[in-house]
Order: sequence, then C-alpha cells, then structure tokens
Amino acid sequence: MTKILVADDEADLEVLIKQKFRRQIREKQYEFVFAANGIEALDKIKQDPELDIVLTDINMPEMDGLTLLGKLNEVSPIMKAVIVSAYGDMDNIRTAMNRGAFDFITKPVNFDDLETTITKTIRYVDQTKETLQAIKENNILRMYVDKNVLSFMNRREYENSLMANETIEATIVFIDVCGFTAITETSDADKVVKLLNQYFDVMVKEIIAQNGYIDKFIGDAVLAVFKGEFHLDRAIDAALAVREQIEKLPNETENIFFNPKVAIGIHSGEMVSGNIGSASLRRLDYTVIGDVVNTAQRLQAAADAGQIFITETSYQQIKESFSCNMIGPISLKHKAAPVTVYEVIN
Repeated sequence: MTKILVADDEADLEVLIKQKFRRQIREKQYEFVFAANGIEALDKIKQDPELDIVLTDINMPEMDGLTLLGKLNEVSPIMKAVIVSAYGDMDNIRTAMNRGAFDFITKPVNFDDLETTITKTIRYVDQTKETLQAIKENNILRMYVDKNVLSFMNRREYENSLMANETIEATIVFIDVCGFTAITETSDADKVVKLLNQYFDVMVKEIIAQNGYIDKFIGDAVLAVFKGEFHLDRAIDAALAVREQIEKLPNETENIFFNPKVAIGIHSGEMVSGNIGSASLRRLDYTVIGDVVNTAQRLQAAADAGQIFITETSYQQIKESFSCNMIGPISLKHKAAPVTVYEVIN
C-alpha cells in the first residue's frame, strides 16, 4: 500500500480525493493523509516514515508549498512531491522543479491525470527504493547518491564508499532537445512540462538499457554517464537509439505542434566524480566534472538537429563498429586549437 500525503488548505479537495479514489482506498492500494499547510505536512512526515508521496498546493498559510519542497529532502530523501496548484505559470513551475518537484498539475484538477501522475511517481519511488536496497546489499551501484540518502540508509560503511571523490574513466553523453525553448513562449506551461517529461522518459529508457545513468537534467537537456566495459560503444548505442525513438514521436501532442529532434555530443576520458555543491545549503549532487564533460557539451552545441558528434580520439576507438562521417576541424569554446569532429551515422 502506498501512503500519500496531501498538503492543501482547501477542505473540499480532501472530500474530492476520498470520493475519486474510494476504490483504491477500499482495496488498500492507497492511504491518504491530509495536512492544511507545510508545517503540518512536515510534522506528519516526521511521524510516519512510510509516507512516499506528497501532493502539495503552493499557496498555503504558515508555510507554502515551495518552502515545503525545500525542506522535504532534509526529512525524507526518498519522498517525491507533486505540485497541485492553480498557479501554473512558468516561474512557479521552474521554482518547483529546481526545488525537487517530481511533477506539476494545475487546478482545477483532472483526476484521471492525477491518477496517472500518482502511478508514475509511485513507480519512480519504488525504483529508488530498489536501487538503495541494491546498494546496501551489493555495494555495486555507485551512482547518484547524496548525503541525506546515505543517512537514511544508516550504514556508515556505505557512506564512506559512496561519498568518496575519485577520478574515473567514463563516457559523457550530452543530449539537447533542439528548438524546444521556442515553444515555451507560446504554449501552456503545464503542457510544455508534460511534453518535455515525455521526451525525457524516452531518453532515460534507452540510456538505462545500455547501463548508463542520468547525472542530471539541465533545462531541456540530459547529461548521462557510462562507465565500465565498452562504455563508449554503449554510449553511442544509446545515443543512436535516443535519436531514433525521439524522431518517431508524433509532431502534435497536447495541441502543441513540435517536430522533436535531438543534438548529441559524446566524449570519453578521465573525469572527477564526487559530491559537488554547497554544504551550507545542504544541496550536494554526486556528479562528474572536468574537461571531458565540458567537451561533450560543446560538441552537442556544435551539432545540428539529428546529429551525433564525437572527437577524432573517440572515432579511432569505434570506427570498426559504427559508420561515421568526418565533419572536419571546428572551433570549440575554450579550446586553443580546432577539434576534428566526426558525425556518427549508424
């Protein structure tokens, strides 16, 4: 059974949720807990560690939903929050996403959409729990883990190993949805976010299929990391699959007309992997930094829609496995000399 906390000062929302989800409540699929503001919500979370999801309004007395978002990671690092608010402007959406919101639903609530979102959020939380369990049992999944998650695990030996800063050999894949920013200026914010999340879901599936992991989402772009045996080959396989699947998507979704294409930059080499951020803000990300990461991003910036760019060094490693065309020497930001670039065709 999934326990869901609803933080909203509108009493009628509690009634509506109990009515709309009465079957799931009766069958013990969902258990709903209600709070009238952010302070009350935090108290309930501290009292019940089994709460997995928060549905929160933005405008509430005493503590608003955006402030609540900023505090959730401190008290429950696995919990995911979905904003349910009438304030669906892009500023609120961006602020919510930057503070860790998993999704955003506008009022008046479409309960079919809400149920779909709850199902998706439950699936994500369950996957996170499975990943943490794998880390605890096998100590093999050294990927995105922050300090709060480690304290939740309450295992000092894992904290020491997972928080270690190190130099690794890996491949970075930087994927950008070409031209997406333009539609944010003319389309409904809620629809824009849903559409972008659909694109991200497609990308994530192909990246995970090749044993890569998502380092971060940056606006309408994705930074993915591939480690281990044949990491460059697997990264290129994932990039080709992402391009193919994205280009198969319809040109009209949610009444938004947009022909989705991606530009991709790939680069391999040594990079620093560590917990980067501000300890005073309690905002630390286990991430990768270095020239390899920067070069992948600049290769992506140089690529046009539908192109996958690699350097000559990468080309020499994969030329027997993939078809490539030489683009030629191009200037990349902060590179003293032009870089010879190849386009991966198939």
